[in-house]
Amino acid sequence: MSDNDNGASGLGWFLAGLGIGALVGVLYAPKSGRETRDELLASAMDAKERAAQYAAEGRERATEFAEQGRQQVHEYVDRGKEYYDRGRTQWSEYVEKGKNLVQDQQNKVTAAVEAGKQAYVSSTNEPSS
Repeated sequence: MSDNDNGASGLGWFLAGLGIGALVGVLYAPKSGRETRDELLASAMDAKERAAQYAAEGRERATEFAEQGRQQVHEYVDRGKEYYDRGRTQWSEYVEKGKNLVQDQQNKVTAAVEAGKQAYVSSTNEPSS
């Protein structure tokens, strides 16, 4: 009889374990096909929203970089214009100095020629001694 009690007791534990296993299996079992598809769709939508957010952030940063680039280009263009104007002013000053120098030399040559003419005339008009 004691063998029977152990067998009934072992069978009871076996059935209890089987029930607990079935309960745990149901609790941790994979979701149904519909639930899995819904979860995958939700994950895909979430990923799409994050991608859109990252794309918007990327466009915003690209716009900021483009604006910084434009500002730097304008800065360089303005600096270039400044250098050009400064160079043009200096060049104009040098040209004006050159014209004045040529005019001064021309006046000196003209004065020397006139002095030479007068000296010639005065020397030819003087009686010879």
